[in-house]
Order: sequence, then structure tokens, then C-alpha cells
Amino acid sequence: MQKNNNVSAKSFSQYAPNEVAEVLTEALPYIQKFTGKTIVVKYGGNAMTDEALQQSFARDVVLMKLVGMNPIVVHGGGPQIGDLLKKLNIKSEFVEGMRVTDSETMDVVEMVLGATVNKQIVSLINRAGGQAIGVTGKDGHLIQAKKLVLNRNLSEEQQANIDAPEIIDIGHVGEVKTINRAVIDVLVQGDFIPVIAPIGVGDDGASYNINADLVAGKVAEVLQAEKLMLLTNVAGLQDKAGQVLTGLNTSKVDDLISDGTIHGGMLPKIRCALDAVKSGVASAHIVDGRVAHAVLLEIFTDAGVGTLITNSAR
Repeated sequence: MQKNNNVSAKSFSQYAPNEVAEVLTEALPYIQKFTGKTIVVKYGGNAMTDEALQQSFARDVVLMKLVGMNPIVVHGGGPQIGDLLKKLNIKSEFVEGMRVTDSETMDVVEMVLGATVNKQIVSLINRAGGQAIGVTGKDGHLIQAKKLVLNRNLSEEQQANIDAPEIIDIGHVGEVKTINRAVIDVLVQGDFIPVIAPIGVGDDGASYNINADLVAGKVAEVLQAEKLMLLTNVAGLQDKAGQVLTGLNTSKVDDLISDGTIHGGMLPKIRCALDAVKSGVASAHIVDGRVAHAVLLEIFTDAGVGTLITNSAR
């Protein structure tokens, strides 16, 4: 492949030659280590809505593919769904952080995730020089889903006055039942970059909206991926003093959950990462998606830009 020397010179002109060399040589052992490995990236947050970050993410994914890795992208799209629902005067309701999804809302979810957002990401990657193909979990029965049922947390006094916990129906919100890896294998073997929208299909043929972190985690588990990377809008997992925790094993993460250090909105994301690592994924990363080229920095540099979680047995 012929290099565009003008582009390269412009990109590196602000650095001294020895600094450029140090950056490139630091990446070499990581490239060697991860060639042929599968990296599942959940793409969302600021990285998905900021134009400059969109471009850097697309280039990161293409570079990973060019140096021999197999990136798999799973994307969200909550803000985009909310924007279209607002334009259509459809009220958004949330229960325990999850969007209540009736049939009308599910139509919007499929339109936004399966068409608009998915194809935008595919286009970004293709324009950056990659070969991406977009799919939803309905294609080839990639994601078999089941309806997610919530049990409302009740006090002991409330439970004593009813026969069973209150069941909350939040509509077409699902969880992963199975992943059909054959669909992904076909794309990877064809040298394509799969871009997956987190919409599953139930046994009854109904569509289900599934949390993208959960889908990414299950895809990583089924593929026994080298890495699961969850892009988020924070610098990483933080301790009680607000300091970012970089390298953790599963036992330490369990302790941080038990003592309340990990709580609130970060808890489901960490549980997803923890489950993946305990199920055979080599490592999980909570990555600051607000940093340009965050994916490359986390994979190819010693410092990284987030929190790394590995199995305590490793």
C-alpha cells in the first residue's frame, strides 16, 4: 500500500522524530500480541455524538483491522432514540434506567438503531478505509432474545402484605438468550468488520430492545474474545477518593461492589465486564470515550485511558 506522505508529515509535524519513533515502537509488542485476536467494542456516549470523536473511532477500528485484529462493534443509540421520540411527540418513560418500550416506541427504536445509527457507523468506517457491514440481532437470528421482566424492590413490610413481588412490564425490552456466532464468523472470515445493532428477536418473532453493553458482553463471551471494550463518558472506574483505578482483577472488583465503591449507573456496566471476564474473555476495559483515539490508546500504549479488568486466575 502506498503511503500518503503529505498526510503523515502533517499528522506528525508537531512531534520530534524520536517521539514519533517511541510511539510507534511502543505499539509494536501489542500489535504482535493481539494479531488474529477478537476485540469487541461497545460504541456509545460522547464518542458517538461528537464529530471529531466519530472520525477518530472509525480510524481506530480500521487500523485494528489492518494490523491483523478482528474488531467487532456493538453500538447503542439512546440519545438518538430520545430525540426522534420527542420529535414524534411520543413520551419517553424510564424504569430503573431502562426505557419503557411499547410497540410504537419499538418501531422508533428499530428505525434509529437498525437503520439510521447503524448505517452511519458503517459509513464512517468505510470512509476511513475499512469494510464494515451492519446487522441487527434479527439478521440470521444473530441475537435470540427473551423478554426482560423486572421485580420491583419492595420492603419487608410491603412484601408481607402481598403474595408475590410486584412485576413491572416495560414492554419490548429484552435480554440475550443466545448469540448465533455463525453470523459473525461469516463476516469476519470475509474480512469485514461487523457493526451490530442491539435488537434481538424472541421465539414469537417479536423485536426486543437490549442494552448495548449486555449485547457486547455476550458477544465477547461467545467469541471468547481477547478484549471487551466499553466506551463510556467517564475516565474509568474510580475509587471513593475519585482516583481512576487502572489494573484490577475480578476479586478486587467483587470487593469494590461489596463495599459500595461501585454503585449507581456504573454498576451494570461493571457487572457486564465482570461476567465477560469470568466467562473466558481475557480482559475487559472501561474506556474514556471522550478521549480522541481512546481505543488505540488503550490497546497500544502502556498507560491506556481507562480501567483494565482481568481474571484473578490469570
